[in-house]
Amino acid sequence: MKIVVSQIGAREHYAVPRALHQHGMLAALVTDWYGFGYESRNGESRKQKLFQRFSVSAFQHFAGRSRAALAAHADGLPDDLVHAFPVRSLFWKWRVRRLTAQGRSHEAYLHTDAAFAAAVARLNLPPHDAFFGYSYASLEMLVAEKKRGILTILDQIDPGAAEFELVAEEMARFPQLAGPPPMFPAAYYDRNRREWELADRIVVNSEWSRKALMKQGVPSHKLVVVPLAFEQNAENLKAETLKSETLKHRNTTTPKHRNTEAPLRVLFLAQVNVRKGIHYLMEAARMLEPERIRFDIVGRIGILPAAVASAPKNMTFHGPVSPREAPEWYCKADLFVLPTLSDGFAITQLEAMAHGLPVIATPCCGQIVSDGVDGFVVPPRDAGALAGTIRRYFTEPDLLSAQWEAALAKSRQFTLETLGENLRKLVEQKREEGREERRNATIETADDV
Repeated sequence: MKIVVSQIGAREHYAVPRALHQHGMLAALVTDWYGFGYESRNGESRKQKLFQRFSVSAFQHFAGRSRAALAAHADGLPDDLVHAFPVRSLFWKWRVRRLTAQGRSHEAYLHTDAAFAAAVARLNLPPHDAFFGYSYASLEMLVAEKKRGILTILDQIDPGAAEFELVAEEMARFPQLAGPPPMFPAAYYDRNRREWELADRIVVNSEWSRKALMKQGVPSHKLVVVPLAFEQNAENLKAETLKSETLKHRNTTTPKHRNTEAPLRVLFLAQVNVRKGIHYLMEAARMLEPERIRFDIVGRIGILPAAVASAPKNMTFHGPVSPREAPEWYCKADLFVLPTLSDGFAITQLEAMAHGLPVIATPCCGQIVSDGVDGFVVPPRDAGALAGTIRRYFTEPDLLSAQWEAALAKSRQFTLETLGENLRKLVEQKREEGREERRNATIETADDV
C-alpha cells in the first residue's frame, strides 16, 4: 500500500507524510517549497542546486518569510521521496501577495491552488495505490487520479463555506472590529464542492467540521474524523520541567495571599481575528480588570487599529511570533484560551497542553479538552462564561497544578504513530468496501446470466 501526499507549505509540520513514511506507506510527498539538503534513503546528503540558493532570497522577498521558515523539511523523510516546485513557487507567492494587498485573497488562492494541483497532476509519480491531498489545492489531481482508478482522499482543512458565512455574519454584527464582511467567493467554494464530489473519502479533523460538511450536503459515508498529531520535542520536554518548578511555587500560595504574587497570565496565541473570537475575549478581559489577571495576545493582528486601541488595560497585543518563539510564550503563561467561533482543529490546544497549560476552549474546534479535567469547554460567543471560567483559576489556584498533569498526559495521546494507524485503517476499509462492491457486482452479473 503506497500513498502520494500533496500539500502546499509545511502544513502540520508534514505530519501526514511523516506518519505514512513511518508505516512504510509513503510513495511521495509533493509540495511547493522544500528545504532540500537533508538525508536521502541511502544516507547521503543532496547538494543544494544553484537555482535553489538564488530562490531562497527571492522567495523570502515575495513571501515575507524568514530563512528558518524556508528551510522547512520533514525530519526523517528522505529527500528522494520529495518533489517540489521552488521556481514556480516564486511566482505563486508573488501573485498571492499582490492580490491579497488588493483585497482579493480568495481569488489569489484560487489561482495558486489550481496551478499547484495542475502541476502535481503532470508529474510522473511513482506507482501508488492512493492519493492524499488537501482541500482547495487538489481538484486537478483528483480528476487525474480518478481516471487512473486510484483511491482519492481529501483532507478538508476547515468547515468550508459554512465557516465563511458564519464569520461574515459575525463581522456584520460587529463592523467596528474588522470592517464589513467581504463578498462571498463563490468560485473558490465551488471548486471545493467539486473536490468533495471526486474524493472517495474526506478526512476532517473534528466532529465540528464533520457536522458542518454534512449540512452542506456531503454524504456521511464519505466523512472520516482523523485528529491531528502533535509531537513532543526537546523544547517541550524542557518546558515540562520549567512549568513543574513554577507550579510547585504556585502550590504554596493560597487565594488570600494571591494579591502578593505575580498575576495570573492568560495566553491567546492565534490569528487575532473575528473567527477566533478575539472580541469575546476582550469583553471577558474587561470584566476581569479589577482582578490581578493579565492577557497576552500573540499572533498576526486581523482587526482594525481602533479595535486594538479599545482593548482593556489588562490586555497586551504582542503581534506575530515565529514557531521557535512560541514555546517562550507558552512557558510564561498559566492558562491558554481559545474562544474560537470555528476551527477545523486548532492544534494550538495540544501545543499549550504539551507545555503544561490547561485550556479553555469552545466546542467549535477539535474536541481535545476534557471539561473539568485538563481545562474547560465554554459556549461560543459567551464572554460572561469565559470570564467566569478564567476567574476560577485565579480564585482556585489548585486548579493549575491539578490540570497541569492532565494536560501533559492529553498532549501525549495525539502521536504520529496514532495518525499513521488511523490513515492505514481508513485506506484498508475503503479498499475492502471496493472489493465487496466488485464481488456483489460479479454475483449480480452471474444471476442475470
